[in-house]
Amino acid sequence: MNVTSTAVSLTVDDVPAGAAFLARYLGFREAMAADGFASLVRDDTPDVILLRRGTEVLPEGFRDQPAAGVIIAFIVANLDADYERLKNEGAPVTIPLRAKPWGERLF
Repeated sequence: MNVTSTAVSLTVDDVPAGAAFLARYLGFREAMAADGFASLVRDDTPDVILLRRGTEVLPEGFRDQPAAGVIIAFIVANLDADYERLKNEGAPVTIPLRAKPWGERLF
């Protein structure tokens, strides 16, 4: 097997809104898009694919399920600076910057 790239695929209700969020706040760019589909890329991380809930490309038993219980972690060089930048740009930060007992810092 020769893996040439990796992608994370998420089922969402609003593909254009999700793509706009990833582009505006996280620096992704749209590589491909169609009705109910967007593929977003960066040079330094796996691709993110957004599929509209209900689309036929999803297995029948999963078509109407939104992404749930999924965490995509982006490891960054300066967490404090990125946290402040995103807050200042109006990104919806749902968890304030915090440290976990095992030493991980996240938001």
